[in-house]
Amino acid sequence: LALPLADLSFEGVSRLGVVMAAVNRLNPKAEVARAAQALAVNTTAARGLQEVMRTNLGPKGTMKMLVSGAGDIKITKDGNVLLHEMQIQHPTASLIARVATTQDDITGDGTTSNVLLIGEMLKQADTYVSEGLHPRIVTQGFELAKAKALEALDDVKLTREMDRELLINVAHSSLCTKLHSRLAKHMSEVVVDALLAIKRDTKPLDLFMVEIMEMKHRTDTDTQLVKGLVMDHGARHPNMPKQLKNAYVLTCNVSLEYEKTYGLLCIVSALCLCTL
Repeated sequence: LALPLADLSFEGVSRLGVVMAAVNRLNPKAEVARAAQALAVNTTAARGLQEVMRTNLGPKGTMKMLVSGAGDIKITKDGNVLLHEMQIQHPTASLIARVATTQDDITGDGTTSNVLLIGEMLKQADTYVSEGLHPRIVTQGFELAKAKALEALDDVKLTREMDRELLINVAHSSLCTKLHSRLAKHMSEVVVDALLAIKRDTKPLDLFMVEIMEMKHRTDTDTQLVKGLVMDHGARHPNMPKQLKNAYVLTCNVSLEYEKTYGLLCIVSALCLCTL
């Protein structure tokens, strides 16, 4: 039995050497970490991202000011915005950021909580691995914990009809961690009413049916839902009426604005010149 094990060990070392040579040839400046060192580097990156996102969780979370290379300033505590705007270089931290933003794209919330949960799980796993426990055993423990958590959620969950009041409470729970409490309450009603206006029983929601228009001369508390069309255009003539009721609306896929045709005039002038 010693010979096959020796051969297997030699073959594994040979393959590892080929892989390392290929990595160095592809990128001579690449940093290579093995075994415990690689695990420590990945855990440190996850905990570093956790420390950045930890302070902006909840209604009392602090705001972060992001300054781009062009000098643009953005102040927010939304985890999805922070992860999109930050330039993350470490591959493990970048993977965690992509997982969190994917959850936000699907459910609309939970970005910061996802990052904090992953960071805390890796922190606890690092304690057991440092004591000599194999990482595969820790991974199996996480799988068992996930199954137990799903069972607990099935026991405590409540089945309720999705009415307007419940949807407003769900929207408010998400928005109150990102906006002022008074603005979050107002925006929750606006968002729910907008979705109920485009809801169809047999079709999924088409969010492109809701358009967000920014008015520079108003404040955020003046936000309102218009169940119809809003055209941000001024009157074409000062004598046009300001308000009409029971009016007929014409929709056409052509432009009604006056456009100068310089190309046609140049062609006509050239033809006349050739004729002369």
